[in-house]
Parts: sequence; structure tokens; C-alpha cells
Amino acid sequence: MSTKEKIQEDVSVAEKESNLNEIVLYNDDVNTFDHVISSLIFACEHTPEQAEQCSIIVHYKGKCTVKTGDFNELKPRCSMLLEAGLSAEIV
Repeated sequence: MSTKEKIQEDVSVAEKESNLNEIVLYNDDVNTFDHVISSLIFACEHTPEQAEQCSIIVHYKGKCTVKTGDFNELKPRCSMLLEAGLSAEIV
């Protein structure tokens, strides 16, 4: 006689629902890759590799989410990007 044992596990997934916003950076024909990269490093605290990847995505896709978080955290960062002459908005 064979016995099959069934194991049932309760998996609890805690989801934290929050209203996260994103800074979206848009492509333009004015700013150089170096300027975009240095601006992302300064304003969004990206590593050089992250900033370079985002600038390439923006160049080829037209836009890229460069930072996610609470609106109050993103607002000054987006302002820094805008002051640097980049096209960005919080969505």
C-alpha cells in the first residue's frame, strides 16, 4: 500500500501599497551624453554605470524612468534635472 503525503503551505505575502511616483527623463537634441550622465549622478545619485545606461535608453527609446519614490523625495531631484536643462517630469 502506497501512501501519498500532501503538504500544504500557507504562503503569506505582505504587499505594501504605496503611491510611488517616477521621474521620467525625455530625449532632446541639445544635451550631450556626458552632461546627462553627470546630471543623473548628481541629481539622482546614480552610479556612473546606471547613469550611462539611462542616457542610452533615453537616446534610443525617447524616455526612461530614472528614479522612483515618494513625490516629496522626487520633486527636488526633478527640479535639479530641469535646472540642468534636461527634459523631465514626475508621473
